[in-house]
Amino acid sequence: MANLDEPLRKVLGDKTAKALEKGLDLHTVGDLLHHYPRRYAHRGELTQLSGLEDGEHVTVMAEVVKVQGRSLTRNPGYVLEITVTDGTGELKLSFFGRKGSYRPEKDLSPGTRGLFAGKISTYRPRSGNVVRQLTHPQYKVVHERSAEQAAQEWADEIIPIYPSTKSLPIETIGTSIETVLTQLDLPADPMPEGLLSRRGLIGLREAYEGIHRPKSWDELGRAKKRLKWDEAFVVQMALAQRRLAAAALPAKPRPPAFGGIQAEFDARLPFELTEGQREVGDEIAADLAKEHPMHRLLQGDVGAGKTVVALRAMLQVVDGGGQAALLAPTEVLAQQHYRSITGMLGDLALAGQIGGAEYATRVALLTGSLGAKARKEALLDAASGAAGIVVGTHALLQESVQFADLGLVVVDEQHRFGVEQRDALREKVGGGRPHVLVMTATPIPRTVAMTVFGDLETSVLGQLPAGRSEIQTHVVPPEKPAFFARIWERIKEEAAKGRQVYIVCPRIGEQEGDEGDAVAAEEGERRSPLGIMEVLPKLEELLDGLNIGVLHGKLHPDEKDAVMRRFTAKELDVLLATTVIEVGVDVPNATVMVIMDADRFGVSQLHQLRGRVGRGSLHGLCLLVTEAEPGSKARERLDAVASTTDGFKLSRLDLEQRREGDVLGAAQAGRASSLRLLTLQRDEDVIRDAREEATALVEDDPDLAAHPGLATVLASLLDEDRADFLEKA
Repeated sequence: MANLDEPLRKVLGDKTAKALEKGLDLHTVGDLLHHYPRRYAHRGELTQLSGLEDGEHVTVMAEVVKVQGRSLTRNPGYVLEITVTDGTGELKLSFFGRKGSYRPEKDLSPGTRGLFAGKISTYRPRSGNVVRQLTHPQYKVVHERSAEQAAQEWADEIIPIYPSTKSLPIETIGTSIETVLTQLDLPADPMPEGLLSRRGLIGLREAYEGIHRPKSWDELGRAKKRLKWDEAFVVQMALAQRRLAAAALPAKPRPPAFGGIQAEFDARLPFELTEGQREVGDEIAADLAKEHPMHRLLQGDVGAGKTVVALRAMLQVVDGGGQAALLAPTEVLAQQHYRSITGMLGDLALAGQIGGAEYATRVALLTGSLGAKARKEALLDAASGAAGIVVGTHALLQESVQFADLGLVVVDEQHRFGVEQRDALREKVGGGRPHVLVMTATPIPRTVAMTVFGDLETSVLGQLPAGRSEIQTHVVPPEKPAFFARIWERIKEEAAKGRQVYIVCPRIGEQEGDEGDAVAAEEGERRSPLGIMEVLPKLEELLDGLNIGVLHGKLHPDEKDAVMRRFTAKELDVLLATTVIEVGVDVPNATVMVIMDADRFGVSQLHQLRGRVGRGSLHGLCLLVTEAEPGSKARERLDAVASTTDGFKLSRLDLEQRREGDVLGAAQAGRASSLRLLTLQRDEDVIRDAREEATALVEDDPDLAAHPGLATVLASLLDEDRADFLEKA
């Protein structure tokens, strides 16, 4: 008998075990049993030979009328040809190989009846008549008495199709699983009996049988239901334990103050907060007042007003005597946040300076390109506590950066930062943990997965502030060259009205790597992505008379800042850029976004780039220029982006294309996942129910002392790396 931890070599022998290990990285009985079929087939309805069509997958019952072998003339070898008939037509079965190597020669003598399954192909021999054949078909000999019954049973049999490799036949996987199931010795079911009963779930042994050798589609459905539940439940237990542990960690409460800087800021706001901004603000304010750290995701579509919400949270912490750090992924975005925050605060950001308000603080900017004097001043303001708000890039993570009392970490576009980086900033708090607020406009698949799996408390800004305008999006395809020509006319028309335009390319130039998360080609060879330096000379011809600025990540930070200032001041008509303008750039006068080689970008990037226009009272236009052909995956992606401006719908599309990633490890979307059957877009109900059950169980039994089976399963899922990831995440 074999348990789930048994090495495969002990059950299957060295040769087969080595093949499974090398081909599929399967080492134990449990590994093999969790290598589920990727799909299932059944041999289909019995088909009359007279109605067979080329390329059709068929199952026929027929009688052998002729058996003959012949040597191949062009290649050394042998073909066994068996002719069968059902009275309506004939079919040839062909088996290629060495003479005498086939069992069919022994099984299928003339007069034998059998079932034959495979894919029809046709050829025309010298005689000129079209011959239909099955090459190496599956077959089963049937006896006359039970021929019809056996035929139907064989045709209805469900056949598992396993993921495999070129060097590892599917048959090897199937026979190995048959052997393992025969010898399987499972301990008591780790799932509590009451839970199984409440949720209508079958036992684990029955589930393994049903997933690998189902006798009916209903049995397969019950097996999948149980195994999906196990995946969701174990993940939810891990997250429930983590939430319980997080609630026990100390964090300094920062309750709202009355008459402080936040109240003064609110009184001066030149616009009304949306209902969503007020509700989310209240949720965050309540979290900040607690004695354990907030860990909240603020989801808001492009332009939904996340920055104002985050700033109000930072001011609440400042009122409580603490500091807030805003971590941005690029210098352009960090500088934009700094200008935006100081602009909104006005004299509230001038503490200790002439003209500063009664309730005021300082805002410091810390980036890698700061000069020595400016850096020293920023470091001193952070360490002394003079700066209540510190805005920065990865430079904030350096050991030399210290805070007097860091109470809140705000991470913008959190998918740009690894767990290790975010953890480095939280470690700058002595004697506790800071509150954490992460923000994103279009959640990448991993973020969506972690959200639904319950790792983060979530707040959603679902409505746009008043004054935001509509953005129209159109695909400019290769089959409509007139559309491409029209782009340049439209840009000139916008410039004539005093408006401005972005043109985005995937990379800087021919010798440079892509600057964004460019999407690889789906199939075949493609030309290199367009670069700014290739496009610039052509633009100077097409847009003669317009002022064109260039912005990319290789420029010196001072040059970047100067270009953005000129564009903001309307000194430039066109900004030719890479994805450095993807997030945070706010120029209300910009009305057109042209994205060259748009199929090279991901859904999230396209949506973020599009959000740079339509930021004021002027309508926005986004043009997705592509060479992708109709019907291709890339074209479907672009059409989807053009069809909606709802970032949450687009995040679902992104998820479907890229998958969740490993929700309990550092792997990002598209890489190996610990989830084999469970998918976010189809199984949210399962995840929700599992979270409810896991939360109740962990609250009642935090260490799983009364559930040793579950504790063992959880320990096997949470290896050292994943446990460390959860601790830091």
